[in-house]
Amino acid sequence: MNYGLNIRKDGALDFLSVGALIHRLDPGVIPFRKATECRIHVSGGEFNVAANLSDCFRMQTGIATAMVNYPIGDLIAERIRAMGVKPFYKHFEHNGVNGPNMATVYSDRGQGVRAPVVFYNRCNEAGALLKPGDFDWKSIFASGVRWFHSGGIFAALSETTAELIIEGMKAAKAAGAIVSFDLNYREKLWKISGGSDRAPSVISRIVDNVDVLVGNEEDLQKGLGLKGPEVASKSKLDPTSFFGMIDQAVKKYPHIKVVATTLREVHSTNRHSWSAVTWINGQTYTAPTAELDVLDRVGGGDGFAAGLFYGLLTGESPEEALKLGWAHGALLTTFPGDTTMATLEQVRSFAKGGSARIQR
Repeated sequence: MNYGLNIRKDGALDFLSVGALIHRLDPGVIPFRKATECRIHVSGGEFNVAANLSDCFRMQTGIATAMVNYPIGDLIAERIRAMGVKPFYKHFEHNGVNGPNMATVYSDRGQGVRAPVVFYNRCNEAGALLKPGDFDWKSIFASGVRWFHSGGIFAALSETTAELIIEGMKAAKAAGAIVSFDLNYREKLWKISGGSDRAPSVISRIVDNVDVLVGNEEDLQKGLGLKGPEVASKSKLDPTSFFGMIDQAVKKYPHIKVVATTLREVHSTNRHSWSAVTWINGQTYTAPTAELDVLDRVGGGDGFAAGLFYGLLTGESPEEALKLGWAHGALLTTFPGDTTMATLEQVRSFAKGGSARIQR
């Protein structure tokens, strides 16, 4: 399988991403205004995919990112090691008062009719200080990298992070790596980074270098400035509107060979209908629909991307690659935290129609 992509067969790293690391404080079902304790999850859209591919899918992965030399940085670095991801750090010293900092994300899970809530403290964030020239891409790519990835959250952090993504993508292309980008449009972040008018112009320059694009209908509209189809979808599980926009996307960016997204109908905080779709080199594919009992929805999209990328990297059929992404994303919502606790065997079993019957 080549999917229209020329995926190299070897390399010291199967997958490398560039992005920002964060730590997420999670009081579970308790709202923050009443919280007395929190769990700490290490996360970051780009890191999550690398961690999932390493821990569940047993691939060699890395991340180029910022690291602050203080206890929060030590905590995060320990988790990077635990997930088996090779770090390429640009180090910053904390001044003991106001940073630079490793960003904090706060989120309670909600419950039933009460929706989850997410808000940020990304003040003086080290990741936003990253700029072109901070990483020796020639040295990093010298031993071979098969796939390079970044995302819209990192692009929104500052003017320099978007330029760093483009620099890294150009180096990846020169080294023969596939390049992917998750649009991950976050309105709150773009509001403080030039607003909705700036986002399409920035993201468009990034996508000029991309082979594989991940993003839903809203991402395509707000991130790339594409117009939605006149015929609205009947439900959030109906891929009609998404497929209707792909023609626009590939007409504008004819070099893109894969576009994919998850489909989710939220019945309550803990009950979702879940599917996924992909367009691969002119052909469309749709995953089954599963009814999910959701513990923690954060990271499900990154779980999907990891499974899909694994399928493409290992030469699975387009249908199977999509189902691996769909299955892994579904399983990830059953664990606390943003990164995987699933095994490859569990993912394959669910992708083939496995059930939740007890395993003895």
